[in-house]
Amino acid sequence: MSEFKVHHRDGEGFSVIELKGYLDAHTAPDLESTFQRLLGDRKFNIVVNCKDLTYISSAGLGVFMAYIEDVRKNKGDIKLSNMSPKVYNVFDLLGFPILYEIYKDEQEAINKFRQHGKKI
Repeated sequence: MSEFKVHHRDGEGFSVIELKGYLDAHTAPDLESTFQRLLGDRKFNIVVNCKDLTYISSAGLGVFMAYIEDVRKNKGDIKLSNMSPKVYNVFDLLGFPILYEIYKDEQEAINKFRQHGKKI
């Protein structure tokens, strides 16, 4: 099994979650706990950088669906960035580009929060 890592860092008015490795049923709880911490800390502007994400399963996708409603209810959003074509195809097949904004790079996603005046 491939290793999975979640790294979280805060910017001014936004948080970035960096994913690395395989996100599946065994590793999804790591991402869930990161989302829970952010929501508990009232941080609702979230960028998920997928640059080093090599695989995502339906369980991993389910984590995003589990938290998006709470994030948006608090006037925030989850924006995705830096996806490889392989990972993007999984998101695309399941219709995620309709539900989530996906950007080529992290800075583009951060700038989108700034453009919309999301408490930055």
